[in-house]
Amino acid sequence: MTGVRFLPAGDRALVVEFGDHIERALSERVLRLAERLKELRLQGVIETLPTFRSLLVRYDPSQTSGAALEKEIGAHLEDEAGARGETRLWHIPACYDERCAPDLAEVAQRTKLTTTEVIARHSGTQFLVYVVGFAAGFPYMGDLPSELVLPRRTDPRVRVPAGSIAMATTLTGIYPLESPGGWHLIGAAPIRLFDAQWERPALLRPGDFAKFEPVDFAEYERIRAAVEGNDYDVPFTMIAA
Repeated sequence: MTGVRFLPAGDRALVVEFGDHIERALSERVLRLAERLKELRLQGVIETLPTFRSLLVRYDPSQTSGAALEKEIGAHLEDEAGARGETRLWHIPACYDERCAPDLAEVAQRTKLTTTEVIARHSGTQFLVYVVGFAAGFPYMGDLPSELVLPRRTDPRVRVPAGSIAMATTLTGIYPLESPGGWHLIGAAPIRLFDAQWERPALLRPGDFAKFEPVDFAEYERIRAAVEGNDYDVPFTMIAA
């Protein structure tokens, strides 16, 4: 398949690169190939890790090699041309109250929108989960409406509260735990994004979709208490990928 590059990543991994930018079409190709390789169960392959525009294939060098995998994967690149089937659309409660959104007013000012318009555009978008990383369970989701696109903050915070809904460049995300961060904080989600005891430890996975459902501060507090008591599950529906 034209436009695909194979790059070694040490002696235990191979990168299959589909492009050099963030785009849903490239992400879909990455995810379809990941699913195809899971079906093929190629000898020596340990796991696949999707990124925005490439797939990392980890392998056991005692069972295969990068050159052998490049040949095997190359023979199946055309297989990933079909649809991925169904995936989850998560309905994430989001509080945009000023107590949860320290940067919302500034974002509105910089984008020349009202805070209500910023909320409407953010919550009105169905986001694709491109990658999960940075911190366990952190979802990099796109794509923001063009009028909300802003560079990262020039003064990153040392501490961003867990659950903060943030945005920068064309992406939005949710901080799963308190950590440093340089994105704009426009809300908060009272949910748990990662738990090592879960069957799938990260709530959101690459290829999932997510939509933020606005709730007021009282509902945010109610859901947060329910989450702490293990009495809340984030709702989702199954949709065509």
